[in-house]
Amino acid sequence: MHRGIWWVRLAIPVIAAAGAALIVLALQPAARATVPEPTAPVTGNATYFDGLGAPYGGCGLPQAELETQNFVALNVFDTPGSGTFYPRPLSSADADKMGIWNNGHNCGRWVRVSIGDYCTGVNDGALGQAFCRSGAWTTDAYNGGTLDMIVADSCGDSNAWCRDDRYHLDLSKDSLNKFVKNGAPMTDLYPSHWNNRHVSWQFIPAPAYSGDIKIGFLSGAQRWWPAIAVSKLPNGVHGVEYFADGAWKAATMNGDMGQSYIIGGTTSGGTDFRIRVRDVNDALLFNGREYAFSLPAACSSQCSQAYTQATYTTTSTSTSPSPSRSASASASPSASVSASASPSRSASSSPAPAGGCSAAVTTTGSWSGGGQAEVKVTNTGTAPTSGWTVRFTLPAGVTIASSWNVTLSASGQTVTASNASYNGTIGANASTSWGVVFNGPNFAVTNVGCSAR
Repeated sequence: MHRGIWWVRLAIPVIAAAGAALIVLALQPAARATVPEPTAPVTGNATYFDGLGAPYGGCGLPQAELETQNFVALNVFDTPGSGTFYPRPLSSADADKMGIWNNGHNCGRWVRVSIGDYCTGVNDGALGQAFCRSGAWTTDAYNGGTLDMIVADSCGDSNAWCRDDRYHLDLSKDSLNKFVKNGAPMTDLYPSHWNNRHVSWQFIPAPAYSGDIKIGFLSGAQRWWPAIAVSKLPNGVHGVEYFADGAWKAATMNGDMGQSYIIGGTTSGGTDFRIRVRDVNDALLFNGREYAFSLPAACSSQCSQAYTQATYTTTSTSTSPSPSRSASASASPSASVSASASPSRSASSSPAPAGGCSAAVTTTGSWSGGGQAEVKVTNTGTAPTSGWTVRFTLPAGVTIASSWNVTLSASGQTVTASNASYNGTIGANASTSWGVVFNGPNFAVTNVGCSAR
């Protein structure tokens, strides 16, 4: 009559960014949820789960960093009668299968939950079956207890609760005895009086909000992959923008972990950052307040902790134009990225060709199933270049997940990378760098060549 422990965990997807440009292979257009957002209380089945697991909940935050330990999970999918899984984040092609989770865009929002009837019969979550069989929904003294909770996780299980019921809520188990009725907590609702209840709920602004947001770097974050989490928001987050190369740019969400974004430095590969945040209404938070911060000293190489809080300063409202909204990237949510604190470094380089250009490829980090590499392009000629192209061959079984500071294409194992619009000019004896995140055992590339224009 209840759901036991479950976790739908998203490890940090393999996406990397830098201050200048983000290029993610297999870019997907943004999908939009088809489940109507409740503007008045809706009724759904309620189940419970033990906790977020580690290191992150579905929204990209460790459980200890939540504003409250009263939290819920929302449905990833809306596929009545079917438990089929689809790649996350859901693409536009699968938009009709998207649940109220909305590819993470409801993360960090608050919901007001009220206890409803309990089932006197069978409520086992069987797909395509009535939720209360051989019994009836029944009112008792616990109806009407309320609690404000926060969206922190995703329910993607292949059962009827997560698939057949659009407005199902999965509640943190420790919150069940904190519901309040007539000013008093109902401390004996669980376990004796639970019985997989109905609940009614709706989104609300953060109760009694004060202060400002929190910003933290995630495990493995570093200057070329600045993955942050944004929390303590007045009404959720729909987007983060970062300032780089003199313009505001839309950050890429970290998979569908809706409070985690990959930003870039104010300069390419830099460790100083400047962001602003958009709320669930796509309005700039606090009229465009800007947050400036640096990579913490504890993350000088890369962040080893699940969450390292950043200290920031703010500036007054911004009148800078908004960036064009970028498409959502499709990333594998199953790859666990646990970057080595002291990455091994291996390199291969091209000879200086007649065109006056050389390229050195260095592996700068590795983890189970992938890693990160940097390519240094040097002008070996006596006059500035106007552009350059690097080519190399990938080892068997290696693919490129993402790249930055470059325009990149791949045909089989052959990779061709040309300068971006802003780094084609390299002075004599000067250099520029670009990078990739790769999937596979190593980045021991061969046939490295470089040509300059």
